[in-house]
Parts: sequence; structure tokens; C-alpha cells
Amino acid sequence: MGNAAFRQARDLLLAHRGDYAAAHREFRWPRLDRFNYALDWFDAELAAGPLAHAPALRIVGEGAASRSFAELSIESSRLANGLRALGVRRGDRILLMLGNVVPLWEAMLAAMKLGAVVIPATTLLTPADLADRFARGRVRHVVAGAADTPKFAGFGEGFTRISVGEAPGWTEIESIKAGSTFDPEGETRATDPLLLYFTSGTTAKPKLVLHDQQSYPAGHLVTMYWLGLQPGDVHLNISSPGWAKHAWSCFFAPWNAGATVFVNNQPRFDARGTLEAIAAGGVTTFCAPPTVWRMLVQQDMAPHRGALRELCSAGEPLNPEVIEHVRKVWGMTIREGYGQTETTLQIGYFPGQIVKPGCMGHEAPGYRIRLLDPEDREVAEGEIALLLDPPPLGLMRGYQREDGGVAAMTGLAYRTGDVASRDAEGHFTYVGRADDVFKASDYRISPFELESVLVEHEAVMEAAVVPAPDALRLAVPKAFVVLAPGVEPGRETMLSLFRHLRERLAPYKRVRRIEACDLPKTISGKIRRVELRRLEEERFRAGLRGEGEFREEDFPELA
Repeated sequence: MGNAAFRQARDLLLAHRGDYAAAHREFRWPRLDRFNYALDWFDAELAAGPLAHAPALRIVGEGAASRSFAELSIESSRLANGLRALGVRRGDRILLMLGNVVPLWEAMLAAMKLGAVVIPATTLLTPADLADRFARGRVRHVVAGAADTPKFAGFGEGFTRISVGEAPGWTEIESIKAGSTFDPEGETRATDPLLLYFTSGTTAKPKLVLHDQQSYPAGHLVTMYWLGLQPGDVHLNISSPGWAKHAWSCFFAPWNAGATVFVNNQPRFDARGTLEAIAAGGVTTFCAPPTVWRMLVQQDMAPHRGALRELCSAGEPLNPEVIEHVRKVWGMTIREGYGQTETTLQIGYFPGQIVKPGCMGHEAPGYRIRLLDPEDREVAEGEIALLLDPPPLGLMRGYQREDGGVAAMTGLAYRTGDVASRDAEGHFTYVGRADDVFKASDYRISPFELESVLVEHEAVMEAAVVPAPDALRLAVPKAFVVLAPGVEPGRETMLSLFRHLRERLAPYKRVRRIEACDLPKTISGKIRRVELRRLEEERFRAGLRGEGEFREEDFPELA
């Protein structure tokens, strides 16, 4: 069984909390042959050890509930027995589309015990989205909230329907639970499939990312280390079910440490309510995306620090100004982290490290990262790549092909599609998606750098920078911005933005055009810059400019 190797790797990281150099030097991925996270770690260690009656899950707000490790162990076994009775077998695909309700965690554990493959799905998916997932994901069973069951009308009768709450034609989840003792049908290989994620598709059709029984469970040991989690911690992560970050920080990383997963259920995100929940709930470690951090710093944060010890951010680079504000108010530093659906935490600032403003951190323990150019040559600024000899345990098995097979990863390294630079001390700085970085007047432009300057202006909530075709310079940086509530997108506002940019950017980096509008996004909230680029190319060919677009040449006072 693999739990001894898993525990040894985990305990080493816990012992080196605050000593990144030692953790990076000494950590080795556990060697796992047979491993089932739910049975070998959750049941055998967490639910049967000193933490058995400690809270594994606490939900406050909508659907408030609390479950201990022992309770979740028993209820997930009962659910696994019920699913088996309905025909769920090892390797079957289960589409799991639930909000932050207790059955979400029970179903994840139950599926693991059975050896079934979970396809996490957000409740925001449309029937068309679900049809694509059904076909390409080869779905055989669905667990969904009662309110979402109508989305599956017309999908035929070839799948098992299980609902949380009563729904016509569906079997209610509580009604299928059976005996509290679960006997697995054979052993689980560490390389057996476990999770199938659909990427957010910022530039193309979503890919199918396949993780096995070790890549996320054991791979998130380093995510646990990055978050600074310890046994008994209370961890709040702002993320929606259905996306990889939810599995990262609302499932594997906290439970790897023996910490409580804390969920603040809100119908709509409320910054003040979140701060109040942090203080009242005794939250010790907190992770949120930059969008949330930018909303939190608009509030009076000082009274709500509570028991917080660790602060993290992930999803996209965080503006240094936000980090500095939180440092002044709470006396704490937000540590950034970088990873993908395809991986666990690859790069980050770890507990005890000094954060360099504007950077995203160092290479995570267990990962060997190189920056490569298109010819696989190592460069100071290039595509983030993970060496594959051997591959890190936290890397996916591969992308599932249309025929159902898995595209094996070959070559020197797995390329992430993200560009970064690294300085002499090993600090990585994010530059942008390889598809988003562009040239203007023969200078290389990082959209993120310009977007960071834009959102420093009080009038701007969000920004996306893309190349706009230009007859003279071939391309110039153009910004699409979402303005703060109450700000008018008129000449005075745009003049203020251009002046703001001129004061902070070298001439070759200046944004030359600005347009206020809603930004096209994926269902997970990532900006689809590819659509904005396409829009600018179409306008250029037609000899048009955007309605409400302002250009530098419109302002003689800037000359």
C-alpha cells in the first residue's frame, strides 16, 4: 500500500515548513504502486487517527453544515455502496455537477473508493456545454443538484441519474446509501484514472485533462506546502466547484495536511461578508484569486484579520499594490502561486520566504523547471517547461484524445504555454500566455505588465491588452477596460488613463488605444483575449474603429 510513502513525503514537507531550501533539496515524490486516496489516506489515516472527530468540512452561510473526518468516511462508504448497487463500476465516468454542498465531498470520496473517474462540472454549464462533456467524456452516470436536472432533458436514457434534492425521474442521493462498511473490488493502481477535467478554453476548444490516482492526491503535497497548511488548520479557498483550483485547495491540499476545509457559501460574492466569515470562523489560511483580493482591499480589512497566519493568491498574477496594501493593514504578505489544471503547484513563494514584488516565486519542491525557446534551448525568458525525465508526479497523465485514448507526453519537457523570466536568484516573473505576448514596433510586449498598470488607476476594475493592427507600426497595444461603477467612459476619463500610463510606462510600452466595454470570458472567468484580437483584426480590414474607442492622437494635450 502507498500510504506509508505518502505519509513520509508529507511529513518531510511539514517538518520543513519555513525552510524552503531544505524542502526543495530533500523532497522526493513518493513511489506509489497501489494507492487509493480515499481508502489509504482519508479512511485509514485521517478518519482512524487522532483527527477522526475533528472537523474535515465546515460550511457556513447557505446550507450550513459540519462533518468530521470519521463522519465523511462513513457517509462516503455508504454512498459508494449505493452507487455500486446502481451499476457504477471501476473506470466508469461520473459527471459531478454540484455546488458547495456536503454531498459534493461525499461523492468525490465515494467515486475514489469505487475506482470511478470523476468529471467535475460547474453549475454554470449550459445544456450545450453538457452535451459536449457527455460525448467527449463518455459519461455514464450523473450526480447533480435538483435545480440543474432539467439541463439533462433530451440526453436519452443511457445514463444513471442521481440528484441532490428531489427531482422527477431522478434518484435522490440519500435514498441510495447503504451499509457503512465498504469492501473494495480489488486494488487500485496509482496510475488508474481518477479525474477528467475540461480546460477553460481561452484560445480554443476545451482540452480533456486526465489525472490518475496519484497525480492530484500526492501531487498536491507541494500545494499543501505552498499554502502553509498544518494539521488542525482551518483553510478557506475562494473557488467554485467544477474547476481544478477547487480540487487543489478545497479537497486535496487541506486534507493532505489534516486541516479543515472551510466554505463560506454566498449566493453572490460579498467582500465584507467574506472578511467577517474569516474572522468569525477562525480561518488560519486563506487563498483567493486576484479579482477577489482587489475587492477585499476596497473594504476596511483591519478588524477582520482574526486568526489568519497564511495568505495566498493564484489564478493570475497579483498586482504589487494589492500586496503592499494588505501588508500595511494586516502586517502579512500575500504569497503567489502558479500552476495549471494539468499540474499541481509549480512555482510559488513558500512560508518563510521573502517575496520579491512583481514576481511569482521559486520552483516548487519536486519540480524541475526550465525556460525554453521554440528550439528547446534554455533562455532567460521563455516558455515555462517541466522536465520529463522523470516527469513530476503532479503532472497529468496526458490529454484524452477524441478516440478515448490518452496522448502520451514525449520529448524533453511538458510546455505550459506560459512565458516567464527568471533572475539570478531564481525568482520567476510572469510575462503572459505564449499566445498573448506580441510585438509592437518590433518591441516585445507583455499584456500582463500593461494590464497591471491600468488596474492601478481607480477608474479601472479589469483590463485586457491586445495588439491592434496599425498601418505604420504593424501593431500597437490596445486596452479594453471595465470601468468602476459610476465612472463614465468619456473623454475626461480616457485622458486621465492615458496620462496615468505615460507616467508609468516606457514610450515603447504605452497603450495607444483604449476602449471601455465588457470583456469576453470563459465560463471559468478567464479573459478570452483571442476574441479581442480577432475583433481588432476584423475592424482593421474593414477600416473601422471601436465605438467609444479613444486613441492617443485624439488628445492634442498629450503631445
